Amino acid sequence: MKSLFLLILPFFIFASSLKSLLDHAVNNNRLVVSKTLIQEAKQEEVAAKQSAYYPTLDAGASFQSLNERSPFQPGDAYGVSATIGLDIYDGGRKSALLEQKRSEYKASSYDTKALKTSISLQIVQDFYTIKTLEASLSSRTNAKKSLQAQLNRIKKFYDAKLATIDDVDRLQAAFDTNIFEIESIKFDILARKRSLQLKVGKKIGSLDASIFKRPSNEEYELVDSTKSLIAQEEAIISGAESLDSIYYPNLRVEDTYSVYGYDRTDVLHPEGPEQQNKILLTVNMRLFDAGSVQQEKQAVLLKSQSLNEKIQYQKEEQEIQFDLSLSRIQTSKIKIQSAQSALVSSKSAFKTIEEKYNAGIVDNVVYLDALSLQTSAQALYKGSLNDLEIAYAIYYYYTGKNIGDYL
Repeated sequence: MKSLFLLILPFFIFASSLKSLLDHAVNNNRLVVSKTLIQEAKQEEVAAKQSAYYPTLDAGASFQSLNERSPFQPGDAYGVSATIGLDIYDGGRKSALLEQKRSEYKASSYDTKALKTSISLQIVQDFYTIKTLEASLSSRTNAKKSLQAQLNRIKKFYDAKLATIDDVDRLQAAFDTNIFEIESIKFDILARKRSLQLKVGKKIGSLDASIFKRPSNEEYELVDSTKSLIAQEEAIISGAESLDSIYYPNLRVEDTYSVYGYDRTDVLHPEGPEQQNKILLTVNMRLFDAGSVQQEKQAVLLKSQSLNEKIQYQKEEQEIQFDLSLSRIQTSKIKIQSAQSALVSSKSAFKTIEEKYNAGIVDNVVYLDALSLQTSAQALYKGSLNDLEIAYAIYYYYTGKNIGDYL
């Protein structure tokens, strides 16, 4: 008993629930990490645009040496300076660009959330597909035991001249075909687990049973991918507004303080001022450009309109998929009832036919048909239960919710 416990203990230790896989994926999936880094970059761009409101401070140094000194100029002149500058008015360009970057950051954050939700849905589908494949493998393994027992039995009958070679061949063919299906399912499980491993960001062992909470009139909201497009549209509009600033006066003030030093001076080549403070006020305004900026703005606004059409399409698509998700749940429930009824009937039929086959009342064709029906019914029932869980996940996805919150 102790040896058996030690044998099965690793399966309990390393078994993963769907919730744990989703939680791990949102922090370790490489695509999510990539999106997160882009989001952080957008946040830095916002900070950069906010810093543009502060005064600028520049420092400089210069050195000039004349081989042939010009009249009234020293031979060598050097100096250091510091300039502080401030944009007093820029026509609203800074504020428009700041709003653009804020909208881009918002869009990036929604992109990250949308990717997390999309990957979560893919993980759910892989998870329950694996569970269905494992159920099918279990059914095939049970069928293998029955086929092995009957094959051994019919071979003994054949050796005793109580059965023909075609009886043996038919069971042998069924046994070999079942082995082929078992190996195919094993590979499918392996492939799905490797795919799941890539999405989750860790190795996948055994999977625990996991179910979703049943819906209770969840509030419908837009999916994050659509919210991202809306934020992108806002960013484009802000970018277009920043172009208008060129037609407004741009007013800037600068104050430069300089300190100078001189060498190789005399009466004909005197020193200049030792220090100087210069205030500079500049005003710039575009008077004529043949409408090029306005045309550029119109081009940007057309992109905004194009994006708006895509937003409307995705809204309609979400509404359709939401309605379909409700129908998918109802259809899955009906399938479960049918599959359960078929499983009960197939088990009962196989039990009766197996008894008759062992008694020699029916041939192995009838036996194999009954075994095949039972095997298929077992896998179909388990698969229908898993399909219902996937249907719930799709429902939560199209209500705009975080799938992992409903496990």
